[in-house]
Amino acid sequence: MLEIDIARKTYPDRGGRSHVALQGLRLAAWPGEFLCLVGPSGCGKSTLLNLIIGLDRDMDGRVTLDGRVPDKGIGVMFQEPRLMPWLTVLDNVLLVADDPQQARPRAIELLRAMELGDVLHTYPGRLSGGMQRRVALARAFVIEPPLLLMDEPFVSLDAPTADRLRSMLVDLWQRRRSTIVFVTHDLREALALADRVCFLSAAPGRVVLEMPVELPRPRAPNDVAVLELQARLLAQHPDLLAGLVTTEPPNDA
Repeated sequence: MLEIDIARKTYPDRGGRSHVALQGLRLAAWPGEFLCLVGPSGCGKSTLLNLIIGLDRDMDGRVTLDGRVPDKGIGVMFQEPRLMPWLTVLDNVLLVADDPQQARPRAIELLRAMELGDVLHTYPGRLSGGMQRRVALARAFVIEPPLLLMDEPFVSLDAPTADRLRSMLVDLWQRRRSTIVFVTHDLREALALADRVCFLSAAPGRVVLEMPVELPRPRAPNDVAVLELQARLLAQHPDLLAGLVTTEPPNDA
């Protein structure tokens, strides 16, 4: 179980004062849960991921995975694929494995599941943007992580490609059952993917609303049920995506 309790996370600003990025943020993710984080720009979502990964440990608080400070075994997928141009597709996937030889069959299996079996020995520069994201997705899963962090991994892709990658992600997740923490600005994407959506306030970021998503799978962002749920949610909380939550539904009069 991932448990996060951050009393305060600050950065020094140019004036020598402190910028408070996160404050009073408490969050948990259950084993095998698909959790989406939604919040306005600058609310601290990427800061939070860095704290979970351990790239930054300077905080007043704690992050634990199964009762311990996470130190390895976390899969990560960023906004950009971050592939090494001098390595082949297969070698890029194996780059994160502790034992590349042992992980090789699993890497090939994942790449074939990503429909990349014909480009195992191709260099990333010869791939489309969507194919590069698929390689990054295979790399994130190859270590079979108990926890996978995803920072807007499908942003800037055209809608059909993004939909295809979401479908592949959900298929891999349902077979591997990693816990996923997925950051997005897109509410429809969150409602299509998540078991639960947590909404963050504007900086300093904290959780202002948690909502389970009980729609049956499979789902897509443009499904009628997803669009209806989005409409109901924003009718009740019209400033939700700005990081604000109203306590009562709006007056229709």
